Amino acid sequence: MSRSSDSKQQQPPTRRDALVLGAGLAAGIAGLTSVGARAQGAVAPKELRLDHAYYSPTSLVLRRFGWLEEDLAKDGTAVRWVLSAGSNRALEYLNAGSIDIGSTAGLAALLARANGNPIRTPYIFSRPEWTALVVRGDSGIRSLADLKGRRIAATKGTDPYLFLLRALHTVGLKRGDIEHVALQHADGRAALEQGRVDAWAGLDPLMAASELDAGSRLLYRNVGFNTYGFLNVREEFLARHPQTVRRVIAAYERARAWTLANPSDAAKILSEEAKVSLPVALLQVKLRSDFSHPQPSDEHVKALQAAAPILTAEQLVKPGVDLNRTIADLVDTRFAAGLVKA
Repeated sequence: MSRSSDSKQQQPPTRRDALVLGAGLAAGIAGLTSVGARAQGAVAPKELRLDHAYYSPTSLVLRRFGWLEEDLAKDGTAVRWVLSAGSNRALEYLNAGSIDIGSTAGLAALLARANGNPIRTPYIFSRPEWTALVVRGDSGIRSLADLKGRRIAATKGTDPYLFLLRALHTVGLKRGDIEHVALQHADGRAALEQGRVDAWAGLDPLMAASELDAGSRLLYRNVGFNTYGFLNVREEFLARHPQTVRRVIAAYERARAWTLANPSDAAKILSEEAKVSLPVALLQVKLRSDFSHPQPSDEHVKALQAAAPILTAEQLVKPGVDLNRTIADLVDTRFAAGLVKA
């Protein structure tokens, strides 16, 4: 099934653009290091805790090469990586103070912020098509309307779950019209392939693996319903250690430039880390990930404004919550200015 014409992604930068970006970032990172946490009395943290996730290929590249550890060691800051299995896990860790920086989908971050999770988003790690509604290859389900009364697996608090709700609304269905089976992403895939659920709101690379390895079929795709990859920071950490956060963003930019210049090698890293085949990883990195718009902007604000009504319609936020205000509080369009080469 093809993507709708109004959901066409913009073309990512060329390999030459990525190499130029990488050269500029090397100088930028050096400048940040010289200022570092010593600037104007800023104090470097003893430890930075951040996540890596299979749905964020650049986080895997950054972790693999140790660029952040090398930079922050100059100020005595250790780096500890924590695996996030989904946006819900990353948001739980952020809310509990278990990590300082975490990777989530944009709409999931908005839902968390609206419900009291004190996070801000100063960087966009990708614009992916990482979720769709998936059925088995031999399923008789052919349309969204056929999902009424069916058992559907989805991980609450994540983009796939919210994608499911938005998709249902397009045909006049609501959450109460299906039987939602709350499973973490990997368990949802297993339940689908074993016939324990009728459909699954998938997440790459698990979704791509189910397609290529198990013959599963994408029932419904809509790249416009896939919200961006948000790199979120606890507000308290951002206030205390802004220079460290800037250096994390600079390191992510280095990983982004490397990924754009070496997509096949980035896919190989994903394949090794997520333990999926190389064709699965290539599908995710080359065909379903757009790394070209890392600077938070009106583009991301408008995407959340378009998606936000589902949170109210399905009573996922408290009555009276001003979602436009919440979006403004969440998306930081200024912090990364000067660090990002769009």
